[in-house]
Amino acid sequence: MTEPRRRSAALLVVLLTGQAMASMDTSIAAVAAPAIRADLGGPAAVGQLVLAGYTLTFAVLVVVGARLGARHGGPRIFRLGLAGFTLASLACGLAPTPVALVLARVVQGAAGALMVPQVLALIRSALPDAARARAVGAYSMVLALGVAAGQVLGGLLVTLDLGGLTWRLAFLVNVPVGVVLQVVGRRVLAGPPAPARRSEPLDLPGAALLATAMLILVLPLVLETAAWIRTAAVTAGAVGLWLFLRYEHRRARRNAAPLLDVSVLRHPGVPAGLLACCVVMGCYAGFLFVFTLRAQDVLGLSALAAGLAFLPYAVGFAGCGLAVARLPGSARAALPVVGPPVLAAVAVLLAGASAGRWPWPAGSSLLLLGGAGHAAAFSPLVTRLTDAVPAGAAAALSGIVSTGTLLAAVLGVTVVGGLHLALAAAGVAGAALALPPALATAALLVAGAFAARRAVRARPVAATAMVEEVNC
Repeated sequence: MTEPRRRSAALLVVLLTGQAMASMDTSIAAVAAPAIRADLGGPAAVGQLVLAGYTLTFAVLVVVGARLGARHGGPRIFRLGLAGFTLASLACGLAPTPVALVLARVVQGAAGALMVPQVLALIRSALPDAARARAVGAYSMVLALGVAAGQVLGGLLVTLDLGGLTWRLAFLVNVPVGVVLQVVGRRVLAGPPAPARRSEPLDLPGAALLATAMLILVLPLVLETAAWIRTAAVTAGAVGLWLFLRYEHRRARRNAAPLLDVSVLRHPGVPAGLLACCVVMGCYAGFLFVFTLRAQDVLGLSALAAGLAFLPYAVGFAGCGLAVARLPGSARAALPVVGPPVLAAVAVLLAGASAGRWPWPAGSSLLLLGGAGHAAAFSPLVTRLTDAVPAGAAAALSGIVSTGTLLAAVLGVTVVGGLHLALAAAGVAGAALALPPALATAALLVAGAFAARRAVRARPVAATAMVEEVNC
């Protein structure tokens, strides 16, 4: 392997491992929540705040992190976020009280918001064209499967209880990994200065507007609130996000540096592709949430056994995701349209097959197929979106993808998971409990397939756009 290829490989490992740490920490904390409450005590809301503190902070600041990367350079901001994430993980693992743990989780979410938007942007700008498609496929795999991997790892670490650390090890495991990434990152995360003019101030009004809209939208969804409050929050949050996009568009027309370059949404196929990605990720999050609850509460599996039962899904996703880059262009274009119906069929069949007990051979086979369908629906679309925008818009695209998929995941858990919880609270059991959430997931995935079809039929114009930018 030549020196440039070794450097590219090391760069990709650093970026994807950082992404994996941030993606897994939500589900790791969820698995460790009972042990946290047993050890630290405090009200029942502590478990929710440990999860919400990370998710909310990340959601509010991820677009700000993308903008800071564009202004000050992705490598610098990635390393800064990685250092903050590592230190915050140490603080989480050593937290003596529930309040200290919640505060450390807030800092961890803020650091993750600095680190994560740089990953896709650096893949787009720092890797050669020949390696980019496979790198985006690997990125998609880490982004989609981080939650599932966090469940398995969290369940394993809490179950092993090494050194009597129980839940603390779930956070402390990030510390040595973060230190190694920081050392390697100083060697491979080097690049040209950021092209943005550093004299331009950060768009603070836009940041405040976005933060307000995200808090209104996400906070009632991640906490246990009444149904009418959640409905009102979704409506008000959607209006707030629309106002934010309008404000950013007007700011760009005045030649002021916007917080988010909304011109990325004008490229053909990008809005439909983003919608399809968000639908798939939202359905996946809801499907995983319901699967985890049913496996433990209904089917009697332990947290570790439930995580291991989901492993075939990860294998199917990884196998298909890594194979996508080797397929001809016509096949890659068809996959995002075929993948969602496959995942929809798996969700319905799996719900019917596991109404009373977990069918290990059949269930594992269906999950393997479902993971492949998920990868077919998601990975090629992310690659297409990355190729559809010029390199200068990579940070904005990364911020939109991160924010959109996070919001979709929260909404997916709220809608699909909320349906399961409502049926369970009403005393429904068996197929009557398993099938309605699966059918709702399937209906959304079919809609996502139509959005994906529109995205893949759009003619990419990234090259033309880059020429126009140069000529301007």
